[in-house]
Amino acid sequence: MPDVQLNDLQKQRQEKLEKMKSLGLNPYPQPNLESKNTVAEAREMMDKKVTVAGRIMSKRGQGKIMFADLHDRTGKIQLFFQEKTLGERIKETKLYDLGDITTVTGTVFATQAGEITINVESFQILAKNLRPLPEKFHGLKDVEERYRQRYVDLIVNPEVRKVFEARTKILSEMRRFLDDHGFMEVETPILQPLYGGASAKPFSTHHNVLDMDMYLRISDELYLKRLIVGGLEKVYEVSRDFRNEGVSRFHNPEFTQIEFYWSYVDYEVLMRFTQDLVRHVIKSVKGTLKISYQGTELDFEPDFIKATFRDLIFNKTGIDIDAIKTEEEFKAAIKEKGLKVDFTDVYGLGACFDALYKEHVRPTIIQPTYVMDYPAEMIALAKRKENNPERIASFQLLACGTELLKAYNELNDPKDQADRWREEQKLADKGSEIASQFDSDYVRALEYGMPPTSGWGMGIDRFVQFVTDQPTIKDVIFFPAMRNEE
Repeated sequence: MPDVQLNDLQKQRQEKLEKMKSLGLNPYPQPNLESKNTVAEAREMMDKKVTVAGRIMSKRGQGKIMFADLHDRTGKIQLFFQEKTLGERIKETKLYDLGDITTVTGTVFATQAGEITINVESFQILAKNLRPLPEKFHGLKDVEERYRQRYVDLIVNPEVRKVFEARTKILSEMRRFLDDHGFMEVETPILQPLYGGASAKPFSTHHNVLDMDMYLRISDELYLKRLIVGGLEKVYEVSRDFRNEGVSRFHNPEFTQIEFYWSYVDYEVLMRFTQDLVRHVIKSVKGTLKISYQGTELDFEPDFIKATFRDLIFNKTGIDIDAIKTEEEFKAAIKEKGLKVDFTDVYGLGACFDALYKEHVRPTIIQPTYVMDYPAEMIALAKRKENNPERIASFQLLACGTELLKAYNELNDPKDQADRWREEQKLADKGSEIASQFDSDYVRALEYGMPPTSGWGMGIDRFVQFVTDQPTIKDVIFFPAMRNEE
């Protein structure tokens, strides 16, 4: 719609606003509607008087009668305004536009066509709409505008609201499951003097009063494990985390994560627990364990498939990472197999393995699968397997070639942790921007003794994507990161 035309429509609405004021009507009142009925309730109250409030999304008729459709969060109901009932006030309905928010009181009846309707006996505008909504049949289709103006998206695309209602239920069910299993929900710092708990580039800021540089957390792992040292045994946090990295269909720089830590169990217990938790949430939200994601049928009912990181790579590429000890050997093997791998900003043997896996193996994993026992170089906070110190006791849950969560036995040997971080520092010296920092206070905490512990982290946004079958992470975040409109 051209700007001039849009401005003309806005001008007409502004004139109606001024007309309301001249008639002594307040276009933005604040009545007490605590006891109003929802539309869903009103539709069940035939021949009874109701009061409802919501947005007018269509209107028809003029003069002595007007019909309108009023929408609230529970549904739609038809309104019937007539001079016979309203007298001179029927003229005020000419000042109504699509998008206006109103409240009406009247008796519910059914028209000859069977349409449930309120015969309006009194009405009051609650908020005048000054900017026309997108056309009914075209709607707000431009994806950039949908994400940028989520408030309009929610008004004109009711199915969007259902996605976010599902998101809320997913979080509620996860909390309920963890609470019911004895976990304690906690809160840890978002502003941190050192960032840690993941391999990611942070956002940085400065605290003026303390005169110190700080970081928005990339994970809450190290603080949660400090609480494990303190004896809390079973803790979790629903956290907002921040990573100063690229935006993609599965990544947003600000995201929601659940992490939990559980003392005195190992990652085998976590695999069983995770399967139960994921099934509980999906069944609660979808009513079934068979869901579809972007045309691919996923079945969460059977036990999740288990496969080691090494075996998956070997079966797909013929490269045995157990026989490779240096980056040079690995790149020679890649060349020999004729494989293409992007090693831009890849530092260290573990990162090389990961690059191969992500490019040639991960996309082939479709059904729910635990990928287990990563090389020790890949996660500096994970505990080595006792029977194979070259591997860490770890797993990720994947579906449709995408990581849904990551878990491992937590490294609780302070010397090993310090040594692993020193190795990370060597990668930072080579240019890695995602290498872990050395956190001396965390090492000190481990020196007090942390019980054997397993932990787990899930990106909620991505999980919601899968459960609600949304193509991009922007569809499950109310206000995703966007470039400036200019």
